[in-house]
Amino acid sequence: MSYIKRILRPLLRTADDADSTETAETKAYVRQKFKLRMVSVAISFAYLIYMGVHGGLQLDAIVKPWANGNQWLELFGVAGLFAVIAEAISFPIDFYSGFVIEHKFGLSTQSFGAYMWKWFKMNALMLVFGGLLLAGLYALLWHFTAWWWVLATVGVLLVSVVIGKLMPVVLVPIFYKVTPVEDQSLVDRLKTIAQGTGLTVSNVSRFSMSKETKKANAFLSGMGSTKHVMLGDTLVDAFTPEEIEAVFAHEVGHYVHGHIAKGIVMSTIVTLLSFFVCNVVLTNLAPALGYASFTAPAALPLFFLVLGVFSLLIGPFEKAVSRYFERQSDWYSLERMQNVPAHKAAFKRLAEINKAELTPPKWKVLLFHTHPPINERLAMADRFAELNKA
Repeated sequence: MSYIKRILRPLLRTADDADSTETAETKAYVRQKFKLRMVSVAISFAYLIYMGVHGGLQLDAIVKPWANGNQWLELFGVAGLFAVIAEAISFPIDFYSGFVIEHKFGLSTQSFGAYMWKWFKMNALMLVFGGLLLAGLYALLWHFTAWWWVLATVGVLLVSVVIGKLMPVVLVPIFYKVTPVEDQSLVDRLKTIAQGTGLTVSNVSRFSMSKETKKANAFLSGMGSTKHVMLGDTLVDAFTPEEIEAVFAHEVGHYVHGHIAKGIVMSTIVTLLSFFVCNVVLTNLAPALGYASFTAPAALPLFFLVLGVFSLLIGPFEKAVSRYFERQSDWYSLERMQNVPAHKAAFKRLAEINKAELTPPKWKVLLFHTHPPINERLAMADRFAELNKA
């Protein structure tokens, strides 16, 4: 049996083969969160459509008098109004989903003040990074109009690398308290898993997820072969060392299979394609809608509309690739650890803590899921055990 067939075999199994079931509370949680997500998407696109077709010109009419002919002031004025209105529209749903529902189902440990403080920090970062990215994009649009889409793609790639470098040392500590894992035996276990893979573990840290949620998570951060292991304190405190090893081995699998590099390549291609499509579509569409050109500040919402539609259309393909990568990493974890019980226990515990939907409808998986459903991942572990029976 080929490698691809082995990792995709669980797709052939049905929900009846799975060994976990959802509680009524989990089903209610998933249902309510998904409904709110769909409402948020619908409202966001309705806003984008209106602003792209009509609103950009209206925002520009408000901004132009005080911009006094300065194109940069006009751009940031339109962008600022566009972003503020968007946040005002989305905040009630985001708050209800991220605060009220999370408390209702016993997942959130955040106070209202802590929620708002995190919201403020996130928006402050968006203001800084978004402003810089917007300035860079329009500098290219205005000075390299013919090839801006190529240069902008290179810019996005460079920014992604910089953010990858900053993530463990700057960005994560803004939101969470980060401290070294004190359990040296656990640190040694994780470093042993990385041995022989070419991966260097620089630090193993825990970050304070418990101050805002009961959910658990872990990830590798950093660029290149040197990684910073970030473990949520909820994971460290609630999982056994063997379960943490299984979760970490999955993350190592991403490195071994080159998923980070492949993801960067795929993201770069998608970005290049999206900017090229914007260039072609907006060159013809913007004047037809009354904009001087698609590079005019007033056309900024239209630019975001076209990007949004493109992202919506290509999203299922990107998610399919992501799920494939996740299956490869799951299989790597099983092969590396040779501990099916711990692997299954880790995913069952994650599903229980995070109130994950175990067997979602296939259409939902195809459209929205970046990871395979939990019961599919458990089925893969069972298949691995079957293939490796003595």
